[in-house]
Amino acid sequence: MALLDHHKILEKNATLLLVFSFLVVTIGGIVQITPLFYIENTIEEVEGVRPYTPLELTGRDIYVREGCYVCHSQMIRPMRDEVERYGHYSLAAESMYDHPFQWGSKRTGPDLARVGGRYSDEWHIDHLNDPRAVVPESIMPAYGFLRTRLIEPTQMAQRLGADIAVGVPYSEEMVAEARADFLAQADPDLDGEGLFERYPGAQQRNFDRQAGVSEMDALIAYLQVLGTMVDFSTFEPDPRR
Repeated sequence: MALLDHHKILEKNATLLLVFSFLVVTIGGIVQITPLFYIENTIEEVEGVRPYTPLELTGRDIYVREGCYVCHSQMIRPMRDEVERYGHYSLAAESMYDHPFQWGSKRTGPDLARVGGRYSDEWHIDHLNDPRAVVPESIMPAYGFLRTRLIEPTQMAQRLGADIAVGVPYSEEMVAEARADFLAQADPDLDGEGLFERYPGAQQRNFDRQAGVSEMDALIAYLQVLGTMVDFSTFEPDPRR
């Protein structure tokens, strides 16, 4: 009862209520903001994590544009049921070049943090064209139109520049070769040596199995890289973190 009596004092005194509300908000703000000043110390650098290739980055933009994040999270929590179903729990470093990150909070569909390499390109093509053809219980809308939308990478250098502005370490060479890397990744007949040097582990092939680079090419390239940058067979977490 004594606690309730004290609460009544706050409720009846507008000035006192304002002061205590300000204190609570201030403390909460400090707790949330202070870690940001030490962000470089809180993200463990992990071997293999790199910026997205121009094609993968374009696919990610399409993923965000189409609202895929509304139904699919990209964060595996360190709990047994999640790890057994989706794979190794997500590392902060895996999202360090995502602006904005796609962790999500709702799973109408499965988590996609480790979807890369789990299905073939053909499966993704069929799934995007008609989700129920491969997952009968799916309520996902069809995205077959992505295959008919061809992309001309005329603004790729500027797109990489936008990520550079928020801290993604694209080099001057990556920016200069952005258009060439975009085209090379989706065409195995083009020389991909420079692409592989700039983006280790990049996958080069015709992702949607048709001529030209389509939005489906880009989206599948993005999906196929998710969760593949870190070799978890050799990964050992830093015990100091």
